[in-house]
Amino acid sequence: MNTPAVQNPQAREADARERLLDAAEALIYAGGIHATGVDAIVRAAGAARKSFYTYFDSKDALVAAALSRRDERWMRWFVAGTLARGRTPQARLIGMFDVLREWFASDGFHGCAFLNAAGEIASPDDPVRVVARQHKERLLAFAQEQSDAWALAVGADRRVAARLARQWLILIDGAIGVALVSGDADAALDARSAGRSLLAALAP
Repeated sequence: MNTPAVQNPQAREADARERLLDAAEALIYAGGIHATGVDAIVRAAGAARKSFYTYFDSKDALVAAALSRRDERWMRWFVAGTLARGRTPQARLIGMFDVLREWFASDGFHGCAFLNAAGEIASPDDPVRVVARQHKERLLAFAQEQSDAWALAVGADRRVAARLARQWLILIDGAIGVALVSGDADAALDARSAGRSLLAALAP
């Protein structure tokens, strides 16, 4: 007769940490940082309160760790979706908004977790704000990579590409904000249309 596998203590503890991160991310994304207490996170994780203190010095540390993990996952999804949208730099830039529209129309969309978190934390040096800023830096770097490729393809200089990348980030974050407030996934299509106009204006 087969006997059930016994999970070793280290594996159980690692699992508890992951459950705490999962619970923190889900609850805070849905309800906000200040509205979500440690007790609620511990309960949702099905973990002992001592597990929280084993892995995290504070609630902010847990939130920052959860957001860091979300950053990795979100960027992998966004980059893969963008690259799948076209073979040319322009097609990929425009395709970003099609990727965003799918997200806006999905169940449980509550806007950008990083903008939401940054809006709740006043200090720019808080670990949560640092993670939010790093996420936007990574997103800008990806937009810059695609903008550089577009500039090379159309014969524009790198200064134009740098300006395009910054403006593209504003279009992305603007679409996210409008979709959140209005509940209209087609905000992504409006941003896509604005992006087409911007590319036409910047092309030599």
